[in-house]
Amino acid sequence: MTETHTKSRQRAEIAFAKEQSQFFARGSAVEELDAIVQAREEKTSRLREARLAKELQDRLAGAAAPISKRVRKT
Repeated sequence: MTETHTKSRQRAEIAFAKEQSQFFARGSAVEELDAIVQAREEKTSRLREARLAKELQDRLAGAAAPISKRVRKT
């Protein structure tokens, strides 16, 4: 069933389709940006945890190693 529309109706349909596609494209862009932000936050969290673990390990290794005193030559 094909319907024939008036020229003004066809123009309106085309304009509506353009608006609708822009709306969906905007939503897609927002979703993409949200995914990028989430990935960045996850990576930052992972790197922060790794840094804190390394700092703790270094602190414990430094505390376990005896501090040697320098011997002065006279």
